[in-house]
Amino acid sequence: MIQSVDVFQDIKTAMPEVATAAFALWLLVFSAFKKHQAFAVASFLSCAFLVGIIVVCFGMFGQYDEPVVAFGGLYIQDYFSLSIKMLIALGTLISLIYVYFDMKQTQIGRFEAPVLMILSMLGMFFMVSAHDLLTLYVGLELQSLALYILASFNRHSYKAPEAGMKYFILGAIASGMLLFGMSFVYGFAGHTGFGVLEEVLNGTTYNVGLTVGLAFMLVGLAFKISAVPFHMWTPDVYQGAPASVTAFFAIVPKIAAICLIMRLLNGPFGGLQDQWVQIVYALSMASMVLGAFAGLVQTSIKRLLAYSSIGNIGYALMGIVAGGADGGASVVVYMTVYMIMTAGTFGVVLSLRKGGVAVEEIADFKGLSKTSPFHAYAMTLFMFSLSGIPPLAGFFGKLVVFKAAVDSGYIVLAVIGVLTSVVAAYYYLRIIKTMFFDEEDAGMDEIQIVPYAAQHGTLVATLAVVVGFCVVPAVLIEYAEVLVRSLF
Repeated sequence: MIQSVDVFQDIKTAMPEVATAAFALWLLVFSAFKKHQAFAVASFLSCAFLVGIIVVCFGMFGQYDEPVVAFGGLYIQDYFSLSIKMLIALGTLISLIYVYFDMKQTQIGRFEAPVLMILSMLGMFFMVSAHDLLTLYVGLELQSLALYILASFNRHSYKAPEAGMKYFILGAIASGMLLFGMSFVYGFAGHTGFGVLEEVLNGTTYNVGLTVGLAFMLVGLAFKISAVPFHMWTPDVYQGAPASVTAFFAIVPKIAAICLIMRLLNGPFGGLQDQWVQIVYALSMASMVLGAFAGLVQTSIKRLLAYSSIGNIGYALMGIVAGGADGGASVVVYMTVYMIMTAGTFGVVLSLRKGGVAVEEIADFKGLSKTSPFHAYAMTLFMFSLSGIPPLAGFFGKLVVFKAAVDSGYIVLAVIGVLTSVVAAYYYLRIIKTMFFDEEDAGMDEIQIVPYAAQHGTLVATLAVVVGFCVVPAVLIEYAEVLVRSLF
């Protein structure tokens, strides 16, 4: 690991964050003085910037054969962080396309939306490059504060302010838990830097204070990924927020939080694995079980996808429990596949409008196979993939996670994962049954299809990845194994 001591070298190392912060501030000022079409211009410029930041991260790969630590040990750049930032930027780009066209349809679009999304992405960038507890907290809160506002962005809906308030209050409690745990760790270890913590904890057999501090930190982080029993905000926020904002919540932030947990547990807290593995095991099992069974009774498509996301986080946590490079690689593969599947699913939902807004109820999908066969078959493939049916991408995502768990001896957890996948398949298949076998009720408002080529193009691209993943699954798996080696 290389320690940078030159401030200009530090800025170069953190170029994705520096560029994102500068762009967000410039866009805020520029859009404020843009009298006409500010939302459209801000959205277009943000999309162009996101493409650029992906190119920048890709171009930086050759410079980091070894991890580079900058800003006095607060920040780290390596293959892992650069790869995850590219994934986050891609997810934000897809979400921004959805947000623009959805808010344009509902006439709630304002230039603050893309600015907040860029700022949230900046927080996620800091999260995956955190090398100190302070950087971890700053990145997490920057991401969260932007998300609180986005959740309540629709001022004309009574549900949106309620969603934002619930998210904010529960998020503040989770942040308090996280800070309380960090104070314990600092008090007993005497430092907040990941490198020093790793040295201290590797020489510690057992310390009650450090274990308690880690437990409280995991409580705060579990809230951010909506792991059971800290999931209570998820269904209400998903349902109350604008549909396109819900898509952003489901597609991007969980990737950053899961990768932050991976870096935290396998780096500074690797010496306490015997303690934290029990906590993550319980979170994984509870999330899979509740996500499967609670989704069975849902009638709202957004609440159903909320419980689906809770269950999928359980599968990702299984890879963290498995540990090692294989477990870490399985998490990266699973979260990448999950992001694509979720983006495609929301692409279908946002393409179907009823009364000018995206469809809300599962019953709204009745007869879709006749009114819009393309969207019906696309939704079918996404549901099959989320169920883990081969040869679609979701099958390979679950396969690598289950294999990592079995190889590490966590056979019971893997069996629970398989059983909950079977249970969850019921509510995914219920949507397919509604589209193909239920007749549209008399008097129901006709479902309209959005005419935007960009949104349909995004939907087709995600569908192509889900279907075509079976051709080259080894490419992503091998790449994930390479990039997680920097964590171990």
